[in-house]
Amino acid sequence: MTAPPSGLHGLALSRAAVDRRAERRAEPGLLDALLADPATAVVVLAGHEILVAEDAGAPAVALLVPGSLPEGLRAAALPLFLGEDDAGRAYVALAVPPGSADAERLVGGALRFANLREIGSLLDDAGAGIFTTALALGNWHAVHGHCARCGTPTDVVQAGWARSCPHCGAEHYPRTDPAVIMAVVDDAGRILLGRQASWPEKRYSTLAGFVEPGEPLESAVRREVAEESGVVVGDVEYRGSQPWPFPSSLMLGFRAYALTTQEQADGVELAHARWWTREEFAADIASRELMLPPRVSIARRLIEDWYGEPIEDAADWVRP
Repeated sequence: MTAPPSGLHGLALSRAAVDRRAERRAEPGLLDALLADPATAVVVLAGHEILVAEDAGAPAVALLVPGSLPEGLRAAALPLFLGEDDAGRAYVALAVPPGSADAERLVGGALRFANLREIGSLLDDAGAGIFTTALALGNWHAVHGHCARCGTPTDVVQAGWARSCPHCGAEHYPRTDPAVIMAVVDDAGRILLGRQASWPEKRYSTLAGFVEPGEPLESAVRREVAEESGVVVGDVEYRGSQPWPFPSSLMLGFRAYALTTQEQADGVELAHARWWTREEFAADIASRELMLPPRVSIARRLIEDWYGEPIEDAADWVRP
C-alpha cells in the first residue's frame, strides 16, 4: 500500500486566531469588566446562528462594541469569554435563544444571522474559531442547566466554561463527543462511500460513527466500517481532526485500508454503499450524479485527500 501524503491541513473548523486564555476565566468580575470596555469585541449567537457582516461580499463574523448593543440584549444573554487575539483584544460571545427580538434588532444593511454549515469555510481563521467555539459552548449550556448528579439548577462559572451546583457542589464542564470518520480505500485505489437513508439518492459521504466507552480509535474505525458496510478493515491511519459542534462532536479523521471489498449496507445507518474508482468518481461529479459533503466538513477533505486535489465543481450540499 502506498502511504498517503502528510495529514490534512487547513480544515475549515480547525482554524483559530484567538488565544483562549483559560487562565483568565476564574478572574472575579471578568465578563462584567470586559462588557464595560469599549475595546472588547462582542459577537452575538442566536441559537445556532451568529451575526455576520457582508460588506465586501464574503461574510465575516460581526464584531460589535459593547456600547452598540440593543437595550436588553445583554440582560437576556449568556456571556461567554472566548479569549484574546495577539493584540490583546478580548472576545466575548452573547448567546441568546433563536428568534430573540433583541438580537433581531441588529439585522439590517450588511448584517444578518448565518449558520456555521453555510459560512464556515468562507470565514477567516479568527472568525471560524470564534464561531465554532461559541456554538459549541452555547449548545452545551442550552441542555445542561441542571446538575447531572442531583438535578439542581446550576450556576454558570469560569466565564462560561463550567457550571457549578449550589446544592451538592459538583462542577460540570462542556462535553465533547469523539467520533471517527474515515475514507475507506482498497488495494485498487477505490474509495468506499455511503448514503444515509434520509439523504437524496445522489448524496454520498465517508463513513463515520461515535467512539464507544473504553474503545480505542482504531477499533472504532474497524467496528463502524464493519457494522455499516460489512467491509473488514486492517490498517488505520490518522489524517486530522475537526470540531463539529452539531451539537458537540470532535471528528477524528482516518484513512482505513480494506481487507475485503464486498459491501453490504446495514439498512439502518446506511441505505447504500458502493466503491468508486477515481475515473468513475470524476465522471459522476462532472455529470452531477454524485453530490458530496459541504466544503466546511472534514468528510469533504478526506475525499479530496484520496482524490488527490480539491474538487471545485461538485454539487455541494448544505444540511439544514
